[in-house]
Amino acid sequence: MSKSIAAASVLALCVATTASAADAPAKADVLNTYANIAEAKYDDSLIAAKSLQAAVNALIAAPSDATLNAARAAWLAARVPYQQSEVYRFGNAIVDDWEGKVNAWPLDEGLIDYVDASYGGPSDENEFAALNVIANPSFELSGNAIDASEITPELLAETLHEADGIEANVATGYHAVEFLLWGQDLNGHGAGAGNRPWTDFAQGDECTNGNCDRRAQYLSAATDLLVSDLDWITAQWADGGDARTALTQNEDAGISAILTGMGSLSYGETAGERMRLGVMLNDPEEEHSCFADNTHNDHYYNSVGIQNVYLGSYTRIDGTPVNGASLSDLVIASDPALDTEMKAKLANTMLALGVMKSTAEAGFAYDQMLERGNAGGEALIMGGVNGLIDQTKTIERIVTALELENIEFEGSDSLDNPDAVFQ
Repeated sequence: MSKSIAAASVLALCVATTASAADAPAKADVLNTYANIAEAKYDDSLIAAKSLQAAVNALIAAPSDATLNAARAAWLAARVPYQQSEVYRFGNAIVDDWEGKVNAWPLDEGLIDYVDASYGGPSDENEFAALNVIANPSFELSGNAIDASEITPELLAETLHEADGIEANVATGYHAVEFLLWGQDLNGHGAGAGNRPWTDFAQGDECTNGNCDRRAQYLSAATDLLVSDLDWITAQWADGGDARTALTQNEDAGISAILTGMGSLSYGETAGERMRLGVMLNDPEEEHSCFADNTHNDHYYNSVGIQNVYLGSYTRIDGTPVNGASLSDLVIASDPALDTEMKAKLANTMLALGVMKSTAEAGFAYDQMLERGNAGGEALIMGGVNGLIDQTKTIERIVTALELENIEFEGSDSLDNPDAVFQ
């Protein structure tokens, strides 16, 4: 490069940097975009959950292969916007306190319904692991007699969910509905998801595995509760909602909340607890959506959520764009090269997770990838893990560049102290 060209390049860079600094968005505008995207994501999740509710009602009214498969398809579609919202969980206390109602996992499915004999029974860790509420209209819980003759949203939310303070007693949310639609995945590392027959919801002589009327009650109650919970969180992000108000009270704290969500979901939650831990344990039960074999999409859309929060851009399920001043714009004003680095790392992660997703959709399911000794499967998962870890390093640099303090990302023993996983 000639000196004159080099000098011109330096001048252009200086002009661009100066212009970027001058064009720095107001932090209030960045927070407004972030809140608008939150409201849109939760509203999309609510819309999709209502479609699921309609499909569940159709299944209950006229059980068949067709109506069961339609309800499963609606569940899968409902996960797409919701998984993109998980980046709001960390850093926003209102979301974090609420999230366990709709997305808690893993669950002891024997609490809800019949399970295979290989599942086992009550354990020291959870005496209700095989309670089977669907088969038992009355039972004792924590010393109290429970009338479960009618399975209602209130029974699930107020009595059963996390019963006796045990997190594995998941009675509500997406994964409880998932279990009821698919049943247990008994294939281990083999091909295939859960295969619950439609006759589990049939009435009269066609009913299989007993209690079909109560199984339908449970599925209906859990789905109705999911809709009401999503309606509540959507309202928290509307104008005047508590989550939006809390976010905007302190601008620096609000920007910190964005970065906390990005870093925690990238590192400890997705790379660690949801991906690396499963590779270490070679356990198909470590799948996030283990009944439906949908885990590849869970991880992929979590990462889409991280990316669109950074870029300040989200496309709604009806195609409507939601965008505005972004964290990326704020970083450009401080350090354009750092923004370029962040965008490149986000793209690299999406590429790795996209390969994992497309491979799973081609027939090599996530639980097959987790099998011990399956080098190809481990490489696919670890490609995503490594991308998520790498982008977290740049998120940490952004925290420093924006002169923010006291930000801590969620960790995971699988990443920070691997020996502890086996203790």
